[in-house]
Amino acid sequence: MTNPAQEQHAQRVNYWAVVSVLLGSFLGNLDASIANVALPTIAHDLARPAAETIWVVTAYQLAVAVSVLPFASIGEMVGFRRVFLGGVVVFTAASLACAAAPSLPLLIAARALQGIGGASMATVVPALLRQVYPPKLVGRGIALLGLAVALSAALGPTVAAGILSVAGWRWLFAVNVPLGIAGLCLASAMLPRIAPVDAANRRFDFAGALLSAGAIALFILGVGGLGAGEGASVGQSAATQFYPLPLIEIALACIAGFALIRQQRGQSAPLVPLDLLRIPILALSSLTSICSYVAQTLAYVALPFMLQHQLARSATTTGLLVTPWPLVIVFVAPLAGRLSDRHAPGLIGGMGLAIMAVGLCLLIGLPVSPSNADIVWRVAICGIGFGFFQTPNNRIMLTSAPHDRSGAAGGLMTMARMIGLSLGAALAAVAFGLYGQGGAQVALVGAAVSAALGVIVGVVRLVRTR
Repeated sequence: MTNPAQEQHAQRVNYWAVVSVLLGSFLGNLDASIANVALPTIAHDLARPAAETIWVVTAYQLAVAVSVLPFASIGEMVGFRRVFLGGVVVFTAASLACAAAPSLPLLIAARALQGIGGASMATVVPALLRQVYPPKLVGRGIALLGLAVALSAALGPTVAAGILSVAGWRWLFAVNVPLGIAGLCLASAMLPRIAPVDAANRRFDFAGALLSAGAIALFILGVGGLGAGEGASVGQSAATQFYPLPLIEIALACIAGFALIRQQRGQSAPLVPLDLLRIPILALSSLTSICSYVAQTLAYVALPFMLQHQLARSATTTGLLVTPWPLVIVFVAPLAGRLSDRHAPGLIGGMGLAIMAVGLCLLIGLPVSPSNADIVWRVAICGIGFGFFQTPNNRIMLTSAPHDRSGAAGGLMTMARMIGLSLGAALAAVAFGLYGQGGAQVALVGAAVSAALGVIVGVVRLVRTR
């Protein structure tokens, strides 16, 4: 049930509030990838092994992963505005700490704190957009969110390279400070003050938060270990390698996840949104989202190997050939948002995922000696398909949840994406482990299959919701 404050804000769109929210989302997503480019420089400057500096990226990702569900729950208890503003403060302060870190351990700790701030911002963004936009126009807000994410993905490597060409790696984090302060001032002035519904009867679930953090962290570490080949027996072939430590971590993650589900049952507003997953359209949309991100991750991992090792493209050319994927989303996302506000979003999203599957099949069927143009238009088709899928699907997931569970819906969107990314990375690792350089082609086939499965789930969703 919508309260009077929500009805008042539903009559208009405060675009400065939208800008402040999207700025926070852009900074968080940009910082998730921008450090990758600087890892060699950081390793050299701090005189640490390259393997240790990977934790600069991993610490951020783990912190985001374990914080998503707790912050979604806290947002529903104290208000999404407070959680977002707190996230901006933590993210900005942590960015300054990263820039000033004198050693690798302190840098890793600051990055983990930065990830917590990033998660606090990103998790409640969909719920804030739902508060800012009228119900009939919420698709446009979700489209702008997709636009911000796509821009950060496309600009991340370029921004990092540009900064490193004129300054040291510390400036990658220092530039966040003035932007964070500006975003904090803008958000403080513009975001609506809407009291959470039934907050007085809600209590934070500490046991659930600990179980979810353990399950998610162990799962991500296990998947990452599979990709890195941790624990592989010496002398074994790629096809027969055994990875005991990562498999143990994944098994423990499953145990913690089972205990978490048991603990969450029966709660009126569970930390893990089991209540939302009982809604068929939400459950099917989450599964479709997972399939799409598995497909995208498999393709993102496979394409650089295929382009460099099989098609003899340079690293620079490879980067340019892959860039059309996120770049076209910048143009497609706003159109997809407008269409999803006027027409059935499930149908638009299903057609988008089908286009993505076709693009992946076209990449699999590349000629033996393709030109750059042959590659670019196929990659662009994949991006167009993903852009037309992502916004309508996210719109369904957000608007199908009750207003007082908007935070949980945003958390569910983020968790579906993270599960898809992790599974895609694990499947890519298996493909390359079993088939060596031929794993790129196998991974692309897996990406096409995953996209096709998503289309099938989308068809089931259309049938169930008629």
